[in-house]
Amino acid sequence: MSEQATKLPMDSVRILDIATFIAAPFAATVLSEFGAEVIKIENPKGGDNWRRYGTKTDRDGDTLAWLTESRNKTSVGLDFRTPEGAELFKEMVAVSDVICENFRPGTMEKWGLGWDVIHEINPKIVMLRVSGYGQTGPYKKRPGFARIAQGFGGLTYLAGMPDGPPVTPGSTSLADYATGLYGAVGILLALRSVEQTGKGQYIDLALYESIFRFLDELVPAYAKEGTVRQREGMGTRLACPHGHFQTGDDKWISIACTSDRMFERLCHVMDKPELAEPGQYQTSAQRIAARDFIEGTVSAFTTGYPMMEVIKRCTDGGVPCGAINSIADIFEDPQFEARENLQTVHEPGAGDIVIPGVIPKLSETPGRVTHLGPAFKNGTEQIFGELLGLSPERIRELLDREII
Repeated sequence: MSEQATKLPMDSVRILDIATFIAAPFAATVLSEFGAEVIKIENPKGGDNWRRYGTKTDRDGDTLAWLTESRNKTSVGLDFRTPEGAELFKEMVAVSDVICENFRPGTMEKWGLGWDVIHEINPKIVMLRVSGYGQTGPYKKRPGFARIAQGFGGLTYLAGMPDGPPVTPGSTSLADYATGLYGAVGILLALRSVEQTGKGQYIDLALYESIFRFLDELVPAYAKEGTVRQREGMGTRLACPHGHFQTGDDKWISIACTSDRMFERLCHVMDKPELAEPGQYQTSAQRIAARDFIEGTVSAFTTGYPMMEVIKRCTDGGVPCGAINSIADIFEDPQFEARENLQTVHEPGAGDIVIPGVIPKLSETPGRVTHLGPAFKNGTEQIFGELLGLSPERIRELLDREII
């Protein structure tokens, strides 16, 4: 059976994506890859700001960010701040399963489209509500972005060198993507509950919460011992050697020794088996106490060979080791090719665009990308004409007045 003919897990689920930028829209994108129909509702006067964020393409100035992260969606314009727009939105709610929104708390209520109204229209609807600080709490009205969430959630404090300032953990919007994934999980759980009870619900998700949830033992360690983990640079205080090391061809690798057995293997790889003997550096505590010596010894080994040779020796010796890749390195790496992590999609007006492939990989119902981010209002006739039953004349009138 062909991929296109395979019934996907989210087939027959319709999502109204009224959010902007990344987090809530990313939740919809993930589910679209597994069959969900996603209607991207944009400001009829110019569209979503995400269309203009990043590297522009020749297709009406839409950016690469828009094309890749709005994949599989259908675009319509709708100003639901107007009475006519709000009524059309309510009609769409009545025939949909999920709404994804990320306005500041109280905004949809101000427009007369809060949860109580939505739920009354469609008792089975699921509503993902993403905001900077959530729907409750003293900070709920504050605006939020990924950089702010990563700082507030506790991750940025940990990023950087021990004697330097906190830095952003990567230049991508990690908090947005992490929150989008939690949003997708929340939608799946809520839809499962609809199957069991027939009752929809809303999902309240703050950007900082996904980051906070990623902090391994920081919470119990502080509660129990008062421990405040500091910036640790290229290593970690919990294990040694466990960090980043430069190689002889001026590249970088990661080596992870989280156990005494791993260190013993590394010692054999470095031709220094005596370092793992009793009374030397056999235990983690001994290595951590002699961190400078241990890391210096490993560094002397890694700088003695090109990166690929270091990786081969470590891999052959059973030591976890991997390249620290730039995006250019990723495009040349056979693992990414074998896993189809890089997917090329031809987009009319923009040409061949390489995007991250679909994950996770399901053995029987793999996800797919049917098209990249939609052209502005490409679904006007389909959604307002076929789905809602508006006449061509009515659609033209609403377009002229920029209601849709």
